[in-house]
Parts: sequence; C-alpha cells; structure tokens
Amino acid sequence: MRIGYSMWGFLGPGVLDTPDGARSYRRAVVDGLRGAGHQVVFLQQDRDRVEAGDLVPGFRWDDGLPPLDALVFEWRWRLPGRNDTPCGSAGHTCDLHRQVELLEHYTRAAGTPTLVWDLDRQLQPDDPVRGLPNVVVADFALRQVPGVVSLPCPVPDVLLDAADPAALVALDRPTDLVYVGNRYERDAAFDRYFVPAARNLVHEVAGKWAGAGRWPQVRFTGRVPYPQVVTIHRRSVATVLLMPDRYASVGAMSSRLFEAVTAGCLPLATAELAMADVFVPPQLHVTDAADVVDRVRWLRGIQGTAEHAAVLAQCLHRLEPFRASRHAAALDQLLRAIPTPAQAGDMIRPACRPTTRS
Repeated sequence: MRIGYSMWGFLGPGVLDTPDGARSYRRAVVDGLRGAGHQVVFLQQDRDRVEAGDLVPGFRWDDGLPPLDALVFEWRWRLPGRNDTPCGSAGHTCDLHRQVELLEHYTRAAGTPTLVWDLDRQLQPDDPVRGLPNVVVADFALRQVPGVVSLPCPVPDVLLDAADPAALVALDRPTDLVYVGNRYERDAAFDRYFVPAARNLVHEVAGKWAGAGRWPQVRFTGRVPYPQVVTIHRRSVATVLLMPDRYASVGAMSSRLFEAVTAGCLPLATAELAMADVFVPPQLHVTDAADVVDRVRWLRGIQGTAEHAAVLAQCLHRLEPFRASRHAAALDQLLRAIPTPAQAGDMIRPACRPTTRS
C-alpha cells in the first residue's frame, strides 16, 4: 500500500525547543511499515530540514495531495495562538490546517482508510471523525473505551536488543533520582512523589518547567538536546513515572518508560498508574515520596549486583510486547481491515506549503 503519514514532529533529534516525544519511536514504526513492503509518504512539513537543518535520507515528503491507499494521522488539536492563527502570521504552525485539509480530501471525500492515532489522547469523545465508517481510532491506553483500539507506545527493537542488564547496572550512576520531561499537567504527581523525595536524594529534573521557582528545593537543568536524554538516564539510578491523570487512569504509558529502562534507569510506578504491573514489577511500585526514597536507597544498596541486574531484566521483559516491529504489523492489519475506498484523485497543489521534496 501507499500510506500517507501525517505527523508534526521529527525523524531525527530535532530542535531543543520542542515537546515531540514521538521522535523516539516514530522512525522505528515507519521503518517497520516500509520493511513490510509499503510506501510511506510524509504529508506535513519536513521539520527536520526546515527547523533543525537536518536532511534525513531515504524518506519522501509531499506537500500536495497524492494518490494514497491509506492514511495515518498522529492526531493534532487546536493550540490557541499557534495553529489556529492565519497562515504566515507570527508564531503560526500549519499542522492543524494541513490535518483538516488531509482529512477533508482523503478521509471524508475519497473514503480513504484512515487510522487516527491519538498519541496525546486529545481527540474529543464527540468528534464526528469517530463515526466515519472508514476511520479507526487508536491510542496508548490499555484500559480502553468501546470504539477505540489499544495501540500502546512502541519501543524501538534496536534499543531492546542492545540492552544488557549486567552491563547497564555496572555503570557509574551519581544521580539518585531523575525526571526527564515537561511540566504539562504533572504538578500533582510532582508534588506528591518527587518534591519531598528530592530533599533527601541527589536529583535532577530536565525539561520545560515554566514557573519552576515554585519548587526552590528542586534542581532543574532545563531543556536538553534529545540525544542527551539517554545520557541523563545512564547516570541515574531511578526515575518516577510522573503522568497526567488522562494517561495514568487508563494505563497509557509514554516513551519515558522505555527511554529510562533501556538506559538502565529503573522506573518507579505511582499508585495512580492503572495496570502498573504490565509496565513495572511490584517491587518498584510507590505510593508516596517516602516510598520513592526507600526504593532508591534499596537500589543503591544492590547497585551493580546480580539482584540489581535481575530487577532491570524484569523491566526490560515487560517492554517486549511493545516492540515497534509488532506495532508496525498491527498498523498494517488495522489499515487492511478498513473498507477499501476509491482511489484518491491526482495531486492538487494547496497553498501555504513548502516545496515538495523527495
């Protein structure tokens, strides 16, 4: 099949000032689709080239409306003052406009089989797109509502294949506790689990935390280039899986889990995380900051030992069902199961687009 892929993100490291977490697994999933014989055409702006100045070879980008057999959306939503402003205005991003254009042309008019992958769980329950016969909606949640397919966060196979528990626990880890990620909707979990524990542990918080002065006792290091995420985790003993309620309550895990585990940084699952046993072994579950301190000190006590390696191996084993290769196969099956549409028409050149690049 010729699959159109709409995403507002990067295939490479990207730029510093971006919250694009999907770059950690996006390419692995797309490579899986291509490995299965599909052609993948990216339909949003080539941000690797335009913003980061990187040329990622071997991929096709199209700013028009080429013939497609299927379409995948990494779902975008309205961000006031950013993607709902006129094209060309200061600070405007055209991700939402482009998504509407693609949705109208392919999904509605042509009946193209469409997968809406709602990575951030922002598609509203009453959005009309959910009722279209040629649309399947999927998101990361394990505890799903009727009409939505569970397609959890993929883990690149190469990271799992390379992870050696014995070698990882032998690394020097001067930091006790770390969190790498942005503040968005995490204040409650941060106040309950991280802040009190930080008073007793060597710690670091990396990411965008506007208003961090609210927590003067916490060491914030700001946003870091994406390649440094693994470096931070490789020097840290543990992390807490701080999650907004819209993720935690339904067992929707982000890339923060595998980014930490494959670097040997052990994840502590909070009491709010539904189906926590799927992601983290019981000995790494915590109910408050005192538990966090207790678990970190226990890990310090077994650091570098066979017991430490065994705990890490349990975490790695729990990632196996989420391999990106399995997700690519699941995407393939989902798209093939949607009723076959009439082929989309010839390419149409819309306004407000960068030049096509192959």
